[in-house]
Amino acid sequence: MRRRDVVSLLGGAAVSWPMAGRAQQPAIGFLGAQTPEMFVSRLGAFQQGLKQTGYVEGRNVVVEYRWAEGRDDRLLDLASDLVQRQVAVIITSSTSSAIAAKAAATTIPIVFSVSSDPVQLGLVESLNRPGGNRTGSTNLGVEAGSKRLELLRELLPAARVMAFLVHPDNPGTESQINEHQAAAHKLGLRLHVLRASSEGDLDAAFANLHQLAVEGLVIGPDSFFNTRNEQLATLALHYRVPAVYNDQPFVIAGGLISYGASITDQYRIAGLYAGRILKGEKPGDLPGQFGCGLPRGRERLHSAFPNCLGSARGGKKFDQSFRTFNLSRAGHDGS
Repeated sequence: MRRRDVVSLLGGAAVSWPMAGRAQQPAIGFLGAQTPEMFVSRLGAFQQGLKQTGYVEGRNVVVEYRWAEGRDDRLLDLASDLVQRQVAVIITSSTSSAIAAKAAATTIPIVFSVSSDPVQLGLVESLNRPGGNRTGSTNLGVEAGSKRLELLRELLPAARVMAFLVHPDNPGTESQINEHQAAAHKLGLRLHVLRASSEGDLDAAFANLHQLAVEGLVIGPDSFFNTRNEQLATLALHYRVPAVYNDQPFVIAGGLISYGASITDQYRIAGLYAGRILKGEKPGDLPGQFGCGLPRGRERLHSAFPNCLGSARGGKKFDQSFRTFNLSRAGHDGS
């Protein structure tokens, strides 16, 4: 998508609004880990959530966008810039950006969208009552990791060697690796951990699969991967490796199977919470949520999570595991 098309879709998100308009409107800061071109659908969901509370960007609210363009080392400076501009609330787009915003903003409300447990990350005191100046949602990307490995084993019952692709700089990477290693051991699988933080790393990781005799691949939850669904689905097809992903767009792009809550819905929740905060609610009183909009309470994790999962357009649910399955990739006729 051309950049000018993105600007048009976002209602001028990539340009500055006139100062006369700014003076009359509250400002929201949006801290993006990647680029606006990669976030078009998510920003659309964010704006939808805002609209649910009566706010429309450019009409009665300003959104200050800051994009790290895949460089996590820029996030803290970008977050600090939003603090200096005295935005009313900061929206973050990844685990790394949430942690950067936490470090930069001690009083400005923060609404995060992460794939790990916000309590373990130190973002909130508890899930039901976050406290402090932070709240948001999780798509349970880490907690669902072992299930993705189980799904691959179910599809490939004779397989003995799997791989797990992670982003080395994601704060949740170590917990992701530990959970997948434990699941692999339980399933009697050998698990190779591959790391990628750039386009070149992705190519190298996939090129290494044959040498490692990998029979199936799990893509870890990370904004770097989530904004490259077409590239990852194409690489998996090119190297003929069955892969399981954490979100529906991967399957829409041609990937084999996904298992996870809706990341897009997290951004709708972020917009909804931002609007409620602008209306006077405190972030610490807004409960943490699943990516499907259900309250994120530990006691509800196993019972509520399956109901959060959707199916991709054109995909097909098979059994009650709430997976998204690409029939064309599996060699089926779609009937």
